[in-house]
Amino acid sequence: MDDLQRLQPIHLDALKEVGNIGAGHAATALSLLLNKTIDMTVPDVRLVSFQDLPEQVGGAEMEVAAIFLRIEGDAAGSMFFIATIADVEKMIKHLTNIETFQLKAPPYNELGISAFLEVGNILAGSYLSSFSDFTKLELQPSVPDFSVDMVGAILSYGLIPLSQVGDVAIVIDTEIIEVNRTNEKISGHFFLLPDPSSFETIFKSLGVGINE
Repeated sequence: MDDLQRLQPIHLDALKEVGNIGAGHAATALSLLLNKTIDMTVPDVRLVSFQDLPEQVGGAEMEVAAIFLRIEGDAAGSMFFIATIADVEKMIKHLTNIETFQLKAPPYNELGISAFLEVGNILAGSYLSSFSDFTKLELQPSVPDFSVDMVGAILSYGLIPLSQVGDVAIVIDTEIIEVNRTNEKISGHFFLLPDPSSFETIFKSLGVGINE
């Protein structure tokens, strides 16, 4: 994955612009769905080596809630949305008004899990839609999977089926804010892991060369 290591700030700026457009679309979709004012921002986009990904959310043994999906089409890859259990519980309570929702131990409330998966669908769909509009690439998300586990186990589960795995990921920090609740922020992280063959396609489509 030498190409990834040669990426410059201009490439990440392009991805952050796409991320902010996607966050805007997702915030609009969530606001309409929930009849609540939702704001979303992308405070940072960065490259992180695969071995350092767990540290982005507290370490390999940190228990988290995650949504995993595959991206198919012109630039195949994997996408994870990962957040701490406390933040996901807070998110689902805000979205569903189910104050007893918890992810400490199964069984989990099915309506709450469905809400989390729907949020994942909206977030991933909004990001991929803006990415497709910006790059003119055809991208389709798979049906998402949901898991509560340690970060290391979740990442391994999602990547084991792949025949090729790169050693660097794009991390898109995401903050979700329900404006009418004292602007309380819920933080999460998108881990975007394009298949090795997809990176050149992605950055050519963004109009920036890997070797710039």
